[in-house]
Order: sequence, then structure tokens, then C-alpha cells
Amino acid sequence: MVISLNPITKKSHEIPGVLDDSENIIDFLKKNKGKKVVVVQGLGFVGAVMSLVCANAITEEYVVIGVDQANQNSYWKIDCINNGIFPLVADDPKIDEFFEKTKEKGNFYATYDSLAYQYADIVIVDINLDVEKNSNDDAELEDFSVNLDDFKQAIKSIGNNCQDDVLILVETTVPPGTCELIVKPIIEDELSNRNLPTNKYKLGHSYERVMPGPDYINSIREYPRVYSGITEESADAIECFLKTIIDTDSCNLTRLGDTNATEIAKVLENSYRAMNIAFAVEWSRYAEESGVDLYSIINAIRVRKTHSNLMYPGIGVGGYCLTKDPLLASWSRKSFFGSKSDLSMSVNSVSINDQMPKYAFERLVQVFGKLRNKRVTFLGVSYRGDVGDTRFSPAELMVKMVKNAGSQIKLHDPFVSFWQERNCTVETELKKVLELSSDIIIISSGHSEYRSETTIGLLMSINPLKIFDTIGLFDEDQLSALRSRHQVSVLGRGDI
Repeated sequence: MVISLNPITKKSHEIPGVLDDSENIIDFLKKNKGKKVVVVQGLGFVGAVMSLVCANAITEEYVVIGVDQANQNSYWKIDCINNGIFPLVADDPKIDEFFEKTKEKGNFYATYDSLAYQYADIVIVDINLDVEKNSNDDAELEDFSVNLDDFKQAIKSIGNNCQDDVLILVETTVPPGTCELIVKPIIEDELSNRNLPTNKYKLGHSYERVMPGPDYINSIREYPRVYSGITEESADAIECFLKTIIDTDSCNLTRLGDTNATEIAKVLENSYRAMNIAFAVEWSRYAEESGVDLYSIINAIRVRKTHSNLMYPGIGVGGYCLTKDPLLASWSRKSFFGSKSDLSMSVNSVSINDQMPKYAFERLVQVFGKLRNKRVTFLGVSYRGDVGDTRFSPAELMVKMVKNAGSQIKLHDPFVSFWQERNCTVETELKKVLELSSDIIIISSGHSEYRSETTIGLLMSINPLKIFDTIGLFDEDQLSALRSRHQVSVLGRGDI
């Protein structure tokens, strides 16, 4: 018996011994006869929510099948969805609302079976495409590589099964050139192998701008989109589909000339943000050395429209996009388009951002002294506020460094009960963890709960200790209150 463990509930899900879900798929489609079929490949942080958006489309009544793998990492998501449990935790009430609607309509099913692609009018590709980083002990990036084998296999599974007039929309962030040089040839080869025409299918790229958290659904449904197709006919089909799921009265659709352009747009967009964050790192150190408050300085500069998106200091960059997208672009430049040059500034930004938790750790030791035998509580293990997403969380490296320094570690996160990357449980009840004696509390995620008046009250009721705010969570009134009882340090603030 092979088990897939749900990291949220820690419940075990038995993977079927015989991987044939054809009967259930056919029965599901019979109950939804006459509706267009959307198949979403990948049920992760993008694909699962994209499935909800499609199942609750604005101007079309779709039937949606989500496809993921029947392995230990993914099968639990399939089983949860089919048993009425959504596989993500986020502070967005629309997720529960949309999922309840799909259950009422009976138009969302999850499977591991590639047979689903046979019935698809539209296939949306939302699978991971990872970058393998090689870094030294200081988290400094030394080298990286991109392996497309799993991605190619996923595309091949579509081509092996799809109809010859299917619309394929790639949302995955890919190395620029992927749709033209990888996806298109694979689909056409597989169609040819099945003696099907290769001039009827449509292929395009439209990258997601999903923001896990309180506006999860709206970051898909009510957010501008950039799209393209390998032909004008493909681009037209992508546009028509997007208009059925996106509120184009409140946000724009922008068409670019080809898929290379939209693929570059995605990685450029994220590289710009990653570089902006990296820029703030060295200025954070400068502010601390010079005894000034970088937050107030940035606020003063942000009133100028050209500088309104200047980034604040922080513990580091996490999540699936900013930690790798600049590297995808640089790899593409050399591997697909023959350049001998890296995108050196973009690559360097990733290296700088990867080292941010190390700097936060050094600042912690500088301000509060040695950590051996200290009781340290981390508030937040998710990389982003108000969502249970621990992928590449910067807290992971800092927790490791604090533990290696000889501290006793306690972890809290309202959205994470089990930290998959560290294979450990996480306390979700804040009062319970704060009532335990600590020497140091580290604010490592920007969850709304941590800045609430209830939390401030709890912090004011416990014995004096040291608080290290790595993200500038507290406002001035809250800081003033906390400093009247505790020793408080804020990353990027040399004035306290």
C-alpha cells in the first residue's frame, strides 16, 4: 500500500493499486453533458485555484477536470477535491465560496488519468518547472540548471490523448522560447503519430499573476492579463477563452505578437521585482549602520510616482516565482537563443535575495547576542502573509541557522500545521505558543493576525523578552507599546 500524506491535515490517502479512472471520468462527463470541457494540468497553488475560476466562469458554463499525478506528493489533492475538501489554505473567503458552488453544480472533478485530455476542449498547463540551484554554505548562488524532462513528459501526455482541434493554454512560467521550441513540436509529433492533422489545434501562452492570500481568486479573475498565440487564430481563441473567466470590464487583456514575447514578459516582470527587492537589501544594511529608519525614508520617497514601488526591507524572498524566474530567463538566453552572456544583474539579484535570511540571522546575533541555549519562537513559516505556502520560504534558512546556533525552536503559523520542507509540525494557536516561555520572538511572516490588537495584547501580557521584526510588521504605535515592555529590533531600522 502506497500512501500520499496531506501536509495540511496529516491524513493519509491510499493511492489506488490500479491506475484506471476512466469509468469515473466518463460518468462525471455524462452528468455534465453539453458543456465545454476544461482540463487543468496541475493542481498546485495556481492550478487548483484556476480550476475554481474556470468552474465558476463568468459567461460560460464549463465542466472542469483537474489532473495531477498519482504519487506520494500529489495524490492527496485529487482525493481531497473529490471528497469535498479543497487542498489549499488561504485567507480568501472566495475560495470556499467558489468551491461550494462547484460542489452544488457538480462540475469539478480531479483525476490522475490522462484519459481526461481526450475530452478536453481546452487544456490549461499549470505544472511546476523547477530550477536546480547549486549554492554554497552561505546561500550564495554558484551555478544553476534547468531540466525540462518532466515538463516535456507532461506535454507529451496531452499530445498522446488530446483532440486534434484542442486549445492548449500554457500558464506555467517557462524559459522564453518554450512554447515555440518545446511544446509545439511535441504536440505536432504526437498528433502525427496518431495520424491526426497538425493544423487544427491551437496553442498560446498567458501567464498567471496569482497572489496567494486574501485576494487569491481576484488575482486571477479581476487582474489584467497578457497573452499570445503561435498563430493569430490561436491568439484569437485564447482571447475568447480568457474573456469567459476574467472580468474584462475591470481589467485589460493585452495581446503580444508571439509566445516568445509573453514568455519574456513574465520573467522580466518577476526579475524586475526580484532586483528591486535585492536593491533594498544593501540599503537596509546601510540604514542600520547609519542609525536611520529605512521604512520612513522609503515612505518619503514613495510619494514620487516614479518611485512608488520601492521595496521595503525583509527577511528574504520566497515562493515559487521570484526565487527562480530570473534564472529561467538567463538559461533561455544561452540555451535557446545561443547567447554567450548571462543576464548577470538578474542572476545576481537571485543570489542576493537567497542570502537575505543569512543577513537577518547576523543582525539578530549582532543586536541580541549569542543564541546558544536560547528559546526562540518564530511567528510565521509561510513565505507570504495570510497564506499557507512554505515553498522556498526564507524562514526555512533562518530557522536552520538559529537551530544550528544552539537554540531551542518553536514554530507558529495560523495557516500551516505541518511544514513539509522541514518535515515538522507547526503550532497554529497563537495564544498557546506565546504562553510558552521564550527568550526571543522572531516575526518571520506578515500574517494579519500578528499585527492585530489581540496579538499586541498577548505580547504585552507576557514576561519581558526580545522581539526581532524581520519585515517591519508593526506600526509606530504598536512598536511604542511593545518597546515599553520588551527589547525590540526591526530589520532595516538603525534608530531602535
